[in-house]
Amino acid sequence: MRKSGSGQNGARNGRSGTRQGFRSRDDKPARKAAPAKARAPKAVAKAQAPKIMREKPARSRPAPEAPRQPTRAQARAEAQEVLATGVQTLVVEPDEADMRVDRFLVARFPQLAFTHIQRIVRKGELRVDGKRAQPSDRLAAGQKVRIPPLKLDQPRPVSRSAAKDQDDRDFLKSITLYEDKDVLIINKPMGLAVQGGSGTKRHVDGMLETLTGEDGQKPRLVHRLDKDTAGCLVIAKTRFAASTMAKSFRSRTTRKIYWALVAGVPRVRQGRVSTYLAKDGEEGDARMKVARHGDEGASHALTYYAVVDTAAQKLAWLSLKPVTGRTHQLRAHTAHIGHPIVGDPKYFDIENWELPGGIQNKLHLLARRIVIAHPRTGKPIDVTAPLPPHMQQSFNLLGFDTGRYDPIVEAPED
Repeated sequence: MRKSGSGQNGARNGRSGTRQGFRSRDDKPARKAAPAKARAPKAVAKAQAPKIMREKPARSRPAPEAPRQPTRAQARAEAQEVLATGVQTLVVEPDEADMRVDRFLVARFPQLAFTHIQRIVRKGELRVDGKRAQPSDRLAAGQKVRIPPLKLDQPRPVSRSAAKDQDDRDFLKSITLYEDKDVLIINKPMGLAVQGGSGTKRHVDGMLETLTGEDGQKPRLVHRLDKDTAGCLVIAKTRFAASTMAKSFRSRTTRKIYWALVAGVPRVRQGRVSTYLAKDGEEGDARMKVARHGDEGASHALTYYAVVDTAAQKLAWLSLKPVTGRTHQLRAHTAHIGHPIVGDPKYFDIENWELPGGIQNKLHLLARRIVIAHPRTGKPIDVTAPLPPHMQQSFNLLGFDTGRYDPIVEAPED
């Protein structure tokens, strides 16, 4: 693969690499012997004997039952009650270790809006072991999370429609690409949000409520896709799976391949884009801009790309392999090299460019394929998503054959 961009100046240099093998990692405390009970001296034992005889009638009454541990449902109900009353301290359980702070709160307080959770973390009202935390910080088992008093102006309804729940379950089943007891991978349609937000009522995370198991565990998102990006979305059905697969994404052993239709044809047919990206604008209308190393909020982003096919010099079918997973990374990177994705309302900035007839003005970006290690067996799960209807229409019009060899598979993994 040849280089088409660098961290600060976007210079293009040649570089080749070899594909790395798929890696996976497998994740018992020793018991302490209880101290032996000291034996009382015989003299003391004899002296206490009369006292034991006097207390015998009282001991004949049935002893009170030891308090039972609350069930998960009871604990959740108690959490909801505390929600409106004041500060509480939560202890991170072993199966919650390595969860992000915001995901931990989503799991513990499913009745709270995700935007509300992010707000209290961002303002520093939440503390982990007495210190401020960021939404993306990872928790360790045994840590204490201090939750501030939370009062909602508009509490979310606790009752759900049985018919709506069934509709959501049927819909999720209809878009399922892979499922077992730990993992669910769906083909997310374009236009469906992954999480809730301002004015967003229907989203994948909300639908997952209907798949909550008898043990109270709700399936949870492992990563995210933009609302208008279609394709493979990985969901963990257990906390163990969520923790294990999150490590796969962070260690970059998960392979992701995207397909896009872009304006123009890159001069370098196979290359890499390496920049720093930082958020620009308000939360609701933010976009990512190319930044310099050391700029506030700037994170390194690396993408490999390959041209699969072209339509004259007007359009190109790109296969993309993101090594990092920054917000809007592929959309920002394709725009950075002068070939924005067709139908992108935020990053398409070519003046006087006309959309070819028959092609819809919708984001032409698909999370085509994902390969991730199974959380229990370590064996790779390899899933491919079909083109969404608007991209299938465009490919048909342009004569693109989805059975063609995809050169991006030869791109390096790091």
